[in-house]
Amino acid sequence: MSNPSYTEAFEELQQIVAEIENGQISVDTLSEKVTRAATLIRICKEKLSATEDNVNEILAALDKNDEEETDIPDEEQTEFEDDEDIEKI
Repeated sequence: MSNPSYTEAFEELQQIVAEIENGQISVDTLSEKVTRAATLIRICKEKLSATEDNVNEILAALDKNDEEETDIPDEEQTEFEDDEDIEKI
C-alpha cells in the first residue's frame, strides 16, 4: 500500500494500535509495526492538512464572492431599497 487514502491509513493505524494494546505483536515485529504506525500518522496528518487548506481556499473564495455581491454602488442600493418600499405598500 504505497499511497493509501486517509481512511485506509487510519484503519491500518487503528489495527496496529489494537494489536499493540492487546499484546498481539511479538517483540520481533514491534519495531516494524511502530515504524509503519509513524508512517501512517504522517500520511494522515498530510492528508488532513491538505484537506484543511483546500476547505479554507473554498471558504475564502465564497467569502470573496459574497463581498463582491454585497458591494453594490449606492445608486443601485437605493433603487433596491425603493423597490422594497413599494413591495410593502
